[in-house]
Amino acid sequence: MKRTFLYIIAVWLLAATPLFAQNIYEPYVAAENEIVFNQSAYKIDVIDPAAQTNAAGANYPGLRGANQLVVYTPSFGYRTNTNEFGTEAVIIGDTVTALSGADSIIPSDGLVISGHGRAKKWINENVMVGSKIYIDLENKTITSYVTSDTFLFTAKARIKEVQDMLAFYCRNCVNYNGKKTEQNLLKAQDYVYKAQNNSDESQKLSSKAIEYANAAMSTVIPYDSSELKGVWIRPEYFDRDSIEEVLDRISDEGINNIYIETYYHGKTIFPSKTMLKYGFIKQYENYAGFDPLRIWIVEAHKRGIKVHIWFQTFYVGNKPPETNPLYILAQHPEWANRQKKSADSETIPYSVSEHNGYFIDPANPEVQAFLYELLCEIITKYRPDGINLDYIRYPQSLSPNYSNYDMSNWGYTAFAREEFKNAYGKDPIELTVTDPLWDYWRFYRCTKITNFVRKVSLLCRSNKVTLTAVIFPNRAGAMDTKLQDWKLWSINNFVDGFTPLFLTCDYKTTSSLIEEVIRNKSASTKLYAGLFVPFMNGAETDLIKQIHASRMYNLDGIIMFDYAHLGNNYLETLSQSVFKSRGRDSSSSREYRRVRQSGR
Repeated sequence: MKRTFLYIIAVWLLAATPLFAQNIYEPYVAAENEIVFNQSAYKIDVIDPAAQTNAAGANYPGLRGANQLVVYTPSFGYRTNTNEFGTEAVIIGDTVTALSGADSIIPSDGLVISGHGRAKKWINENVMVGSKIYIDLENKTITSYVTSDTFLFTAKARIKEVQDMLAFYCRNCVNYNGKKTEQNLLKAQDYVYKAQNNSDESQKLSSKAIEYANAAMSTVIPYDSSELKGVWIRPEYFDRDSIEEVLDRISDEGINNIYIETYYHGKTIFPSKTMLKYGFIKQYENYAGFDPLRIWIVEAHKRGIKVHIWFQTFYVGNKPPETNPLYILAQHPEWANRQKKSADSETIPYSVSEHNGYFIDPANPEVQAFLYELLCEIITKYRPDGINLDYIRYPQSLSPNYSNYDMSNWGYTAFAREEFKNAYGKDPIELTVTDPLWDYWRFYRCTKITNFVRKVSLLCRSNKVTLTAVIFPNRAGAMDTKLQDWKLWSINNFVDGFTPLFLTCDYKTTSSLIEEVIRNKSASTKLYAGLFVPFMNGAETDLIKQIHASRMYNLDGIIMFDYAHLGNNYLETLSQSVFKSRGRDSSSSREYRRVRQSGR
């Protein structure tokens, strides 16, 4: 232990050495003996967007429009509020310190660059941790420099990250074995020393240091047998052999829970009597004559894997209703959810910021009756281990700090307007955010969601089925922009657990969001981190660091989104230690969890 402690101090001193302290608005000048490998510039669309100044982004989260490159400074706020379809880089001074993905925390002494579409492609190809950034305010351009010191910066930062993780497990895990991690860290440290003393070979040597530091990170987290290790799966496999092949791979890699997308885009993967009764499409066309759900459940259980039904509650897909007379909204256009600005439109509106998707009205009792009946059919016919309610919310609106916030709100259906008017004496379409009745209108819609969760909770409890819900971890944002009051569900014990969406590759942002959920949930509600690193094509080390964050907060497990993006690169990294015991950590990891829970 003494040797490990001294080694940690040595690595910390090495990694803590600052490389640069330039200003991002000053043209970048390479240091002596520094080699510039890549220099690329891109046009900035907007800095600190507002609805009035960036019409192209007015309907999108974070006010970032399609193909735009946006710069967010602390003047914009605490977070970027963007969605998972872009990528972001966090910059302090003139140096990229993290690649986040979405909804990044904006550093008080820095900024965030965010790109979608073509701008995302430029960031992915030209920006890495350690890149030097120059912003030309006059010409509204951003330039990224990848230099020999970029790789050295990354190597030092990665060593420091592993050192912190190693210290944590040395402190908190009884009989922790970090020998393999230490060996790789020593090699990484050696290559850093060589890189610092050989400028011509700096990139090559620093890259080797990064390679060994990454290897160290893949083994630093011990296996925990009590941890839920899950993945969301869209079951696009159309025969038994394909399903069994997926389950074999999942089982071999240590995944013990799967979340099968069963009702999505307004259709079911199984032949549904409920869908047929209501005049909807009986089953996804590709599965005709085949019941994949039964095979998933039976074969998963043979392998000791639990199966949860991933259920897209109030979302019915992005296909226009008029394209198929059997679509839900073609049969029942009066079920459609509506924005304030399109409340009286003859056409059915879709959510621009959510794949141009269509939603059904939570306030309408016919909608709730249909969904409840469908869940009853799934539970009684297939006996799954759990129900995972997704899209258990209204469509996304803008944040309240935008001037057109109330016009972007949803829920202005004929049924809801009439019911609210009868109760409060005013049509909600006449309300603005300053009206005394506005909070009642928000409460009315939140309650519709909560009441459905309560009914499903009773259904699941009576059938001994676990109920979890997909939530947005920023509680204020979830209530204001999606009318999802998940804190109330937890306090009233309506759900067994939460599967929050952490739409980021940055572990610091993930940690902040974990803390937000913990502050607002009851102790009895389990918490499983929903990690989007694979979907966002983040680095394997990003996934490891987020799992480490979940261990630091003693969460009940992690679920990855999603299987289609869970490449061998991620699974090979996880199999080094996190998802496989290798016969050395299983007993000590159980002790680790017991020690953490006791507060010692």
